[in-house]
Amino acid sequence: MKTFSYTITDPLGMHARPAGMFVKEAAHYNSKIEIAKCDKKADGKKLFAVMGLAVKNGDEIIVTADGDDEEAAINKLEGFVKENL
Repeated sequence: MKTFSYTITDPLGMHARPAGMFVKEAAHYNSKIEIAKCDKKADGKKLFAVMGLAVKNGDEIIVTADGDDEEAAINKLEGFVKENL
């Protein structure tokens, strides 16, 4: 299992467009992808679950990948989050 944490700097938070892009990127991997905010967790491959976290500017998220391609998944998703959020 691989994880990283990130504090959202986008003024709009994780709104529909970047959430959709994140889910699309996560779908490329076989690993289970999860996003956590405070005590809430969401399947990183399901748009409505990710949107349900209501991630806002300044919130810290923890992304976890668990599976056979977790290293590649976590590296790609961390880069995506840092570039887009």
